[in-house]
Amino acid sequence: MTRFKIVGLMAVGMMLAIVTYSASPLLAETPKRGGTLNFVVGSRIPSYDLHRETTFGVIHPIRPFYSLLIRVNPENPSSPTDFVCDVCEGKVDPLGKDGGKEFTFKIRRGIKFHDGTPMNAHDVVATYNKIIFPPEGIPSSRKAFFKMVGSVTAPNDYTVVFKLDYPSGSFIPAVATPFNIIYSKKDLDRHGYNWHMKNINGTGPFRFVEHQPGSFVSGKRYENYHHQGKPYLDGFKSISAPKLAVRVNAIRGDQAGIEFRGFPPKHRDDLVKALGDKITVQESDWNCVLLFTPNQKRKPFDDPRVRRALSLAVDRWGGSRYLSQIAIVKTVGGVVFPNHPLAATEAEMVKLAGYGKDMAKNRAEAKRLLKEAGHAGMSFELHNRGVDQPYKVLGVWLIDQWKRIGLKVTHRVQPSGPFYDTLRKKYDFDVSIDFNCQSVINPIADITKFLGSAGNNYGQYDDQVLEDLYNKIARSPDPAEQRRLIRQYETRALSDMAHISITLWWYKINPHRSYVKGWKIAPSHYLNQHLDNVWLDR
Repeated sequence: MTRFKIVGLMAVGMMLAIVTYSASPLLAETPKRGGTLNFVVGSRIPSYDLHRETTFGVIHPIRPFYSLLIRVNPENPSSPTDFVCDVCEGKVDPLGKDGGKEFTFKIRRGIKFHDGTPMNAHDVVATYNKIIFPPEGIPSSRKAFFKMVGSVTAPNDYTVVFKLDYPSGSFIPAVATPFNIIYSKKDLDRHGYNWHMKNINGTGPFRFVEHQPGSFVSGKRYENYHHQGKPYLDGFKSISAPKLAVRVNAIRGDQAGIEFRGFPPKHRDDLVKALGDKITVQESDWNCVLLFTPNQKRKPFDDPRVRRALSLAVDRWGGSRYLSQIAIVKTVGGVVFPNHPLAATEAEMVKLAGYGKDMAKNRAEAKRLLKEAGHAGMSFELHNRGVDQPYKVLGVWLIDQWKRIGLKVTHRVQPSGPFYDTLRKKYDFDVSIDFNCQSVINPIADITKFLGSAGNNYGQYDDQVLEDLYNKIARSPDPAEQRRLIRQYETRALSDMAHISITLWWYKINPHRSYVKGWKIAPSHYLNQHLDNVWLDR
């Protein structure tokens, strides 16, 4: 019989459930050194540059080569408030100085990039200037997280100072975002801001060894890593396996020890049944939500009536009951991570387009809007990513939902690389699957996804009303006021204008070989991916 343990973590008024199934007692153990961790990744790598990318397909194999300024505590990754230094030293000050408008970080001495170049404060400043103030034409997917930052400077070689235009509780979580990897100023100055798309030079626990595109990425222990005694592993091998069945069989057959993104419920159950105490399962709510985004530069999706009709047709409550049995989705929610104090209640959600529980009424209204707009029975293409869970599953489900209001939708599925090119560069789509998958639970930063000014506004719309509302949210020190304004923002984005539509929030299930130790699940598949705390008990 399996052992079942539930640990409740309370932070900022929010309960995150972490569930672990294990056949043996979960006792504190002494890490062992040595061995290579094999893990599988269900998405290919569009580029190495984490500043521009948003996919787990990059962060899982590439994050171990790099460091951050600060990071979520790897021993407590479920907390949205527990941050520790990585390349800085001392404790992370969550309040700052000057009423929360100035934050100073002291940088560790003696850190070196893998090419032997010493790292200092100027590298950190160059990194954050690239993220926050990128030159025209240089994508930065988290630029909008730092709207409050006025400047980043280095008064000396080992001090970094962020000056904010206004205080914001979202600043420290934004800094800890695991995509904010530290680059060498020398590399940026010498090679330009696109060099890191195809090249790797970090200060992380592992050095880059090899990348065979479509096959694997490998790394070996960096002996001069700045966290003494780590990493425990000799190295790692990240194996590309886009097909879910291949990833499951890799765990079953012990070709890989873990898959960090997560499996559907059935595959968890099958692995536990087949392997018994050789499998440990960790589960968590997931700060990730699947969206669909109409291209507003294409008719008829420039018409809010058409966009609203698409949302009205989708049965989220029924989808939750059905899809949670077969896919890694579960919870109905709005723009904020469900169960967070700033999230919409059910009573608030049902007022939004597509959230009412009377689907006959919803779909009748959808048909009326389409007829009024002159597009009843229209045909279009749903652009989707070639990842089984949950993209393709949700795509098929959405097409069925739209069929019920008389729409004819074809399914265009692309591998991750071409998918992102289409979404970001070509904008060659009618309606595309999109996502808002964040790491640190930071609602005020996370909802920037719905801004026209965001770097990941693939719908190509402008909405000054949303911009003004967000500026008020970001500057408000009062949680009650923030919550009231977020409801207005949510109604505008999801209902009145239907710029982007939310489907379901995800649920994370990680079965792994029981010999994989040290890794702890978080409410994000982007967190705890540096691997310096992982060890093998074999």
